[in-house]
Amino acid sequence: MDTSRMGEHTRCVRAGERLDRAVGGVTTPIHTAAAYMAAADVEGAYRYPRYGNIPTQEAPAEKIAALEGAQAALVTASGMAAISAALLSVLGAGDHVVLQADLYGGTHRFLLAELTRLGIGFTLVPEADPARLEAAVTPRTRAVYVETPSNPLLRVVDLEGVAAMAQRRGLVSMVDNTFASPINQKPLALGIDLSLHSGTKYLNGHSDLNCGAVAGSRALLAPVRERAVNFGGTLNTYDCFLLERGMKTLALRMAKHNDNAMAVAQFLAARPGVAAVHYPGLPGHPGHDIARRQMRGFGGMLSFTLACPPAAAREFVDGLELALEAVSLGGVETLVCFPAVTSHAKMSRQDRLAVGVTDTLVRLSVGCEDAADIIADLGRALDAAGIA
Repeated sequence: MDTSRMGEHTRCVRAGERLDRAVGGVTTPIHTAAAYMAAADVEGAYRYPRYGNIPTQEAPAEKIAALEGAQAALVTASGMAAISAALLSVLGAGDHVVLQADLYGGTHRFLLAELTRLGIGFTLVPEADPARLEAAVTPRTRAVYVETPSNPLLRVVDLEGVAAMAQRRGLVSMVDNTFASPINQKPLALGIDLSLHSGTKYLNGHSDLNCGAVAGSRALLAPVRERAVNFGGTLNTYDCFLLERGMKTLALRMAKHNDNAMAVAQFLAARPGVAAVHYPGLPGHPGHDIARRQMRGFGGMLSFTLACPPAAAREFVDGLELALEAVSLGGVETLVCFPAVTSHAKMSRQDRLAVGVTDTLVRLSVGCEDAADIIADLGRALDAAGIA
């Protein structure tokens, strides 16, 4: 069934499915075998889990491609497997990549620990806009990589401008689309070459799966797939089943995340003791106008800086009852953490502070509970910690 002309909710539910008509089940079956007999319809004649060509693996990949508006997609064992395979599909020794400075800490660590070791140069650009990114391009540059909204400060990058610059300079453009999800933002329609996800987050949406994804043209996905196969970063079939099941409700969940996060951001912005709220849906956010142009919803992620000593910020988080202190994000439950000791813990303190990750910066993944209950929980904890 071709779902390309169907609505987004329909694509969430039905795109990519591999129904077993002989049995009649209405979900894609989990294929558990590690060895498969020869098949005429498979390139190379054999299916093998590491190649990502099992029907259970192909189902979520095709669903992601349908939602991103991509020719093809690939699912991987983690978000970092997707990021590393994508970057190394175009970068080799002596090459160079330009990236925005305020990246997810795991991506930043990958640059320092792996690209340097492989002889690949990189430049991190603060306050990344197309002009500043282009100014960092060298004759050796092969790619430009951004993240929008960014983790954890929700900074917004002009994707259409970045894509135009990359095309003009002959670069492959990549964006980490995790925070937005393909429901709220479609980078490929704006000219970006590859859209990447930590599928652990919104794509799955239930905090019970670790995975990643890359979507783009078939030509660009081919070398990404080769890297993923060679590095062994493909996703097992049971987790593929969970991912496809999770994405069936992606559009429904994102609508609730969007509404809840906006309500929470407005509450925090008016609350004494909160020095700053980082959420692109707020009119005062520096990237609000760009976000309005390139996003259909502002997402469920926000962060805020507390005007208090670190000990009081710690007391605030300890006082939360509904919101759970945990790493990761994008699940149906509200999660809270200090980026300085979680997502950005491997960065030096100097590097963290340079990109705005302070000790009292709190990241909130706003879940699908009732917004009034989330707000009441935050208010009680702020009061109890004396933050006002």
